Amino acid sequence: MDLQDLLNRQEGEQEPGKGQSPLVSLKSDLTFYKEAIQEVSVELMAEGYTLYPIFVAHQHQVDLGEVILDRGELNTSWTIHASSLEEFVEKGIIKDDKKDFFIKSFKPANDYMCLFVIVPEGANFVFYPYQ
Repeated sequence: MDLQDLLNRQEGEQEPGKGQSPLVSLKSDLTFYKEAIQEVSVELMAEGYTLYPIFVAHQHQVDLGEVILDRGELNTSWTIHASSLEEFVEKGIIKDDKKDFFIKSFKPANDYMCLFVIVPEGANFVFYPYQ
């Protein structure tokens, strides 16, 4: 799923008169963040930490990965943590029997960031292009 699909789906589920989806601000923040995220992704792969970098996007407290972009410090709406497939499996977010499916679905990390987007309604994986 890409971010635009998730945005469209969430907008379709909104109640009339409700405010704008928080994912609109995420898309804006990602435009600002994408070079820094890509740099971290390349570093994680080059150093052998993971072949499957995952970036956790949230607006709350999350105990997953390491903070790389803090919304409080950057005056943005979303905080981004760097994580990996290995951590997601270790913490049980991705079940061991779903690991191969995740790997097959993973888009090339040099071209797309893999985001685990956490919103009050739940969480979802999305891929967002660097270009």
